[in-house]
Amino acid sequence: MCGIAGVIHRDRARPVDPTDLVAMAAIQHHRGPDGFGRESMDGVGFSHARLSIVDLDQDRGRQPFVSADQRLMLTKNGELYDYQRIRADLTARGARFRTKSDSELILHLFPTAGLAGTLPQLRGEFAFALYDRDDETLYLVRDRFGIKPLYWTEIAEGLVFGSELKVLFAHPEVKREIDSEGLYHQLMQTMVPGTTAFAGVHQVQPGHYLRVRRRAGELRVDQHRYWDMEFPLEGERSDGVDEQPFIDGVREHLVDAVQLRLEADVPVGCYLSGGIDSCSIMGLAAAARQGPVRAFTIGFDSAEYDETPIATEMARATGADQDVLRIDSTHLYDHFERTLWHTERTIYNTLAVAKLLMSQRVREVDYKVVLTGEGSDELFGGYPAFRRDMFLHGLDHLPPSERQEWQKLLAESNEQFRGAMLAENAVEDQALTDLVGFTPSCLQPWLAAGRRVPDLISQDRREALADYAPGKAIAEALDGDAIRGRHPLDRAQYVWIKTMLEGQILTWGGDRVDMANSMEARPAFLDHHLAQFAAGIPPSLRIKGRTEKYVLREAMRGLLPDSLYRREKFAFMAPPAHTDPVKWAAMRQLADDYLSTARIKEAGLLDPEGVSRVFALHESESATAATQTQLDAIINHMLGVQILHRQFVAADIPALARARAAELGWT
Repeated sequence: MCGIAGVIHRDRARPVDPTDLVAMAAIQHHRGPDGFGRESMDGVGFSHARLSIVDLDQDRGRQPFVSADQRLMLTKNGELYDYQRIRADLTARGARFRTKSDSELILHLFPTAGLAGTLPQLRGEFAFALYDRDDETLYLVRDRFGIKPLYWTEIAEGLVFGSELKVLFAHPEVKREIDSEGLYHQLMQTMVPGTTAFAGVHQVQPGHYLRVRRRAGELRVDQHRYWDMEFPLEGERSDGVDEQPFIDGVREHLVDAVQLRLEADVPVGCYLSGGIDSCSIMGLAAAARQGPVRAFTIGFDSAEYDETPIATEMARATGADQDVLRIDSTHLYDHFERTLWHTERTIYNTLAVAKLLMSQRVREVDYKVVLTGEGSDELFGGYPAFRRDMFLHGLDHLPPSERQEWQKLLAESNEQFRGAMLAENAVEDQALTDLVGFTPSCLQPWLAAGRRVPDLISQDRREALADYAPGKAIAEALDGDAIRGRHPLDRAQYVWIKTMLEGQILTWGGDRVDMANSMEARPAFLDHHLAQFAAGIPPSLRIKGRTEKYVLREAMRGLLPDSLYRREKFAFMAPPAHTDPVKWAAMRQLADDYLSTARIKEAGLLDPEGVSRVFALHESESATAATQTQLDAIINHMLGVQILHRQFVAADIPALARARAAELGWT
């Protein structure tokens, strides 16, 4: 994994300032501390900060790459798997590789296959920029699920891109301003796909590429989808269900995905929690490796949220070398600001802070790569919200009374997550209901939080957003053709994948907090071959009766401890602030600074009276535990937007980036 950056000018003859390229790489040194490179041609410049995982030779593996004929220039972040087989085939056909890097593969595929023929052959998590000199076209490409980030924005002279927002902001011509709609979504947690908190700054969407063509001194920018999570139409599914082919298929695809992701020129460990997801990855990795696997576990000081006992049981069963990081949750707010510098968006729970501290621990013991369990819940219907939608909308044979009883049992077993993973009360958004057929339960907690947002924002922004409907904005960003005609569970999972997976799980729960400490995480479940197979699994095998992830449980039954095999999904969260008076005091100390009247007026984002009302309601005797959990999230978001303003709007990022470049000695 690495960090990439670049600029394309409208005027081919206008050179890219090398100091800009250096600064843009230096500000993301944490993504790539092992090397630096830059290249320019024809008003296009790329730079690259390298984290060496494959082909450790620093000179040979330095990017950006330029093809032997000087036609193509490439800078890439991420990992490609199964590249050795493709490289061998291309070599047999006459290609000559200069490195052992997986990235170079793209330079040899593109001239004959074009982008349309190249992308289906790329397996893994990646984001890359490819400039074709002959066609004067820049391609910005992001992997299928958005595991690796890629941002872009237009400036007067052209377009700027990079792996992180701060990379764009290191360029002196990029505006740094939180826009009103972005503020709204930061305060309610769920973002509109493709957007950020900042005006004019966009993301290349997962499974898409941005094509930037230079024609007659102008840039023509358009975005294209090359892959999507495609669930079958309901009429295409068979009535009779033989479980075994699906169980065997999941096992086969997951074994393959894990085996590929164990390939590296550095040691590879595993994140291990008490869930079936990471335990499955751990079990397969242990079986595939000759020696013991290093397992990294987060342990919380609250028994209600701590999964260490089950993780330890799994580690012992597989002979893993377990490393448990015990976290005093009352100190998580001590690292809140540093975490926001890396997430570049607000967070609803301090799990993001805990994961940043975990990645720091991984690097302290000289590991650069871990396999993770992210993506399993998305593929196999693991979240409580999916079960709720299945019970309410996907089981036509159940009488309403029994359906409501199942929902009640689900709510009771997930009581501590109400207000976060499940809404305290049902919420309906008409635009989403019109699109999906119902308002997905996964979005309901955040839509409920969104109803409080207008009272929180400053008066001028509130007036500008008077007619804004966040649910409608989210609905309009989703592809209705991929939703209509599918089973209700398919629809719910698709919405989550397009919103919360990319915007939350893979951002502040994944890449950003891992790469903050130069550590690469590989989510094996998000191998697209496995995902395509999982889309075809009947909903009744993803959630069978009251059992979520049924087909995965059966596929992995031989390696899971019985207690874990039978365990209900437990959402992995850090204890919310209200659950501990010391943690609440730590949060209040941070709020005394960032949410003071003076700070609020300085930033111009929030309304002081609205902020005060949130705290008053939180501390009132009438507030239920679920309400407090929701308000904890909103407080974290309010802190977050204030911190984002101080770190990225008020601060001089270009000067900071240049100072970092000088400190590193990069030129």
